Parts: sequence; C-alpha cells; structure tokens
Amino acid sequence: MMFLNSLRAGWLLAALLGAGAVLAPAVHAQKYHTAAGLRLGKNNYGLTVQQKIFEKTTLEGLGLVGSREVSATLLAERHFGILGPSLNYYFGAGGHLGRNKDTGGFGGFDALAGVEYKVAFVPIVLSLDFKPTVEINSDDWARFPTAVSIRYVIIKDKSSIFDGVFGGDKKKKSKSKSKSKAKSGSGRGLFDF
Repeated sequence: MMFLNSLRAGWLLAALLGAGAVLAPAVHAQKYHTAAGLRLGKNNYGLTVQQKIFEKTTLEGLGLVGSREVSATLLAERHFGILGPSLNYYFGAGGHLGRNKDTGGFGGFDALAGVEYKVAFVPIVLSLDFKPTVEINSDDWARFPTAVSIRYVIIKDKSSIFDGVFGGDKKKKSKSKSKSKAKSGSGRGLFDF
C-alpha cells in the first residue's frame, strides 16, 4: 500500500514536471545562493542544505533520521525555471550512507525530481520532491520516498561563487574579447567563439 502511494505521488510529480518542461522559458532558475532548512518525509525527517555552485546547478546535503536509522546524502541538482525565477523544477543524482539499528551500515544511489518555489518578499524556499533510491547492504533493495522541504535563504544571490573561476563574468569577458579584436584588427579566428 505504501509503495502504491509513493508511486502515485511520483507519477503526479512527473506529470507536473512534464507540464513545466513544456512551459519553461529560458530564465535563471534560482533566486538564492545558499539555503538551509528542514526536510519532512513520511518515514524520516532531517536537515537540508543547498549550495549553488554553477548558474543552474546546486549541491544538496541531507542529514536524515528515521525510526530505526540515520543517513547522510549528497546530491547534485540541475534547476530549470518555470514562469520566472521563483518557481522551478529540478533533477538530480547522488549517493547516501547510513546506519540501521537492526542491520548495521548501508549505502546506495539516489535520483531526485522536484519542484521548488521561492516565496515572494520573504527568504523562504518551499519544495516537494520524489527521491527514489537503490540500496546496497540493506533489507530494502529500493525505496520511493517523497518529501516536503522548507528552507531559509541564507545568501540571496543571482551569481555563483565559481563564475569567476569557470568562465568568468560575461560582461568582462565580452569587453575583453572586443578589445582584443579591436587591437588585432582581424575578424574571428578559428577558435574564437
């Protein structure tokens, strides 16, 4: 019964994401740089921290506690805007390690699909996600949990901390290209993009 409810929730989330993908314009996908808060699922709860590392990519760390286990998860997520930067959907993948009171240590691989909304005028991000897992060294071979997260925006920012390292500032880059072209007096080179 629990599997069917998770499967129904997963199909509903997939339908919402599919509709969002059709309607999604090319916009910035996030309105924050760092956010942290609580994650509440049916069988576990815990802490969630998201850190933006590229323009549309975040790393999310989860520390979860259930009735018989604790686990830590690290996920890389790619965000896509829906009707502006406040509402977006995301996909991701990662892995987890944990300890069960009955069976000992376990680990596994995670996938993730979710929808998130940055509440207007307050530093709060709400999200709903479906996070299926494949388990290694556990009684369960797979799990299909859904959860709701509420995060507080710690750093509001529209740029990534790695923009200067991986690609630089687009305005500075275009200015330097135009200056170098003007100095050289020639057109586009073979490797000028």
